[in-house]
Amino acid sequence: MSTQISSPPTPPTPKSGPQASPPAGIWLGYLGLLGPAGIWLGLLLVLPTLVLFELSLVPGLEPGGLVNPSGLENYLRVFEPVNLSVMKRSLFFAGGTTVICLLLGFPVAYWIALLAPKKWRNLLVVGFVLPLWTSSLLRTYAWITILRYSGVLNTLLTSPNPWLSNLGLPTIPRLELLNDWPAVLIGMSYGYLPYMVLILYASLEKLDRRLLEAASDLGANPIQTFFQVTVPQTMPGIAAASLLVFITGLGDFVDPELLGGDSTMTISRLIYNQFLKTNQWGFGSALSMVLIMLVSIAIALLLKFGDRNAAG
Repeated sequence: MSTQISSPPTPPTPKSGPQASPPAGIWLGYLGLLGPAGIWLGLLLVLPTLVLFELSLVPGLEPGGLVNPSGLENYLRVFEPVNLSVMKRSLFFAGGTTVICLLLGFPVAYWIALLAPKKWRNLLVVGFVLPLWTSSLLRTYAWITILRYSGVLNTLLTSPNPWLSNLGLPTIPRLELLNDWPAVLIGMSYGYLPYMVLILYASLEKLDRRLLEAASDLGANPIQTFFQVTVPQTMPGIAAASLLVFITGLGDFVDPELLGGDSTMTISRLIYNQFLKTNQWGFGSALSMVLIMLVSIAIALLLKFGDRNAAG
């Protein structure tokens, strides 16, 4: 007597074609969650940006003038030598602040994340960002008191010091830092340093210390370990912190205005002058759109590095 073994049933072949769309209720739930934020961004970000773009296309627009977009004359004015020098100065301040904050902030973040006792880390982080609890305007006026010609810094440098006189060192002259670019860099670096430290600390805290031990066991010295292990692992955090400081510094208005004076005109101050002093709203709108474009490029780079960090 023979027994016939039947083959297992073949699973049905999926039908080709468009996949079934989610039910309408799910889309309504999505819209309900995103609606308030979308309305907020639309009214306070997208709509004003569109208005600025329309105004930037009106040559010679003044308050009360007819809004008739007719050309790119305002954008061509941006490339005049005087305005290009202002943009270069703004990039210099933003880039210089980023470099200074990175050089000063990385050792602090490294010490807090890897070397300080674990029970004190949160307290140290809070203590380092404590200046952010005060007004930025108040901190800027404090730097004016320190850096002015008769301020605290020059008083300390020029006060009689018997130790220096006994060594035969020359008297230190008074420093004229205020109303010049060094004062702007000092004020901006002080204001944005806590942001740099916070992001670097978050990145260094996730550092795999086993790799540091492995590099040491393989004969790498501390410098090699730092540049070949620590820096590559924290590069997304370094990029994110640097771009955040650069973006914020590019649009800073208070520090260049109060610490730099007329010799340190930046793009944000130039925009302010066009709207509130010279009443050239069309040109001011074009400058605003250029600044928005520069910040958008920096944000796109930040999101790119952020995605890499998330993927890692």
